[in-house]
Amino acid sequence: MGMKNPPYDQRIAAWMVRPLVRTPVTPNHVSMVTLFIALTGAALLATGEPASATWGAGLFVLARFLDHFDGELARQSGKTSRLGYYLDYIVGSISYAALFFCMGWGFKDSGLGIWAVVLGSGGAAAAIISMFTNLGIDKQTGGDETGDAVGYPGFAGFELEDGIYLLWPVTWLGFLYPFFIAAGIGATIYCLYTCVTLLRMRART
Repeated sequence: MGMKNPPYDQRIAAWMVRPLVRTPVTPNHVSMVTLFIALTGAALLATGEPASATWGAGLFVLARFLDHFDGELARQSGKTSRLGYYLDYIVGSISYAALFFCMGWGFKDSGLGIWAVVLGSGGAAAAIISMFTNLGIDKQTGGDETGDAVGYPGFAGFELEDGIYLLWPVTWLGFLYPFFIAAGIGATIYCLYTCVTLLRMRART
């Protein structure tokens, strides 16, 4: 069953994925392609070169948009599976972990020095921990491979995660450095939010 009021990017993905419904392409194929694009983008951000970073940011943003395609393809084609359910979480967490670490590595020669790597590593750890807490929240709310993954806080057709779409323009405009710092702090706060949410759910049950 789809979300009652899905965010705008998911609605667009639902429309764009329709040509794949009657093809041999599976949701898991889409997930792996998404992961490859995300890791390529993250690797380019690790170079610290402005031009490479801009290309890397663009690829990562593309990957995060494509991340909606696997779930929509699964729903429309009836190809839902437990493997796909977990793979979607794994691909997302690995992608974000790679992004944070690679941004930190790319800024290791900046004013932050080694602390850029520490912040990036912290963001990567937060992404991995959030995967497990979100899986726990899904379990508490009765989610499984036939339903929707846990959503991010959102409003008016946008989710908190949609902020990642700003990665490309801020990189192109030369503001990746403050974005990296804000994103690293934000990832930690979101991780704490999911931990507290899961603990509260478990306390009630």
